[in-house]
Amino acid sequence: MSEKMKDKRATLGRWGEDLAVDFLKKRGMKILERNFRCPAGEIDIIARCGKHIIFVEVKTRKSEMFGTPQEAVNLRKQRQIIRAAQWYLEQKPLNLQPRFDVLAIRAGDNQPELEHIPDAFGVC
Repeated sequence: MSEKMKDKRATLGRWGEDLAVDFLKKRGMKILERNFRCPAGEIDIIARCGKHIIFVEVKTRKSEMFGTPQEAVNLRKQRQIIRAAQWYLEQKPLNLQPRFDVLAIRAGDNQPELEHIPDAFGVC
């Protein structure tokens, strides 16, 4: 993949995460972390809402040529997010119920479409 394509993907991803943060804040969630990185992986957004700590994976796509955004959060990706969430909770013990959400964003020609999937997957 060329550097130019990588830059375009990174820019699209940051734009999608900015939209996701605004969306979550408007729904009363407090953003605790963005782009949290640890030895186990990365989590796009960590938020708190009531008794829940929410680990949010944001997927942004311009088209569905390679599938929907939420389809990109496959079992392998889910396991990586769960491992990173466990690492986070070991470092910052909180008495909150963990939840794993997906925010799928389609960057259409007009208005972007956001689909919030609360409790999209769980620990197996």
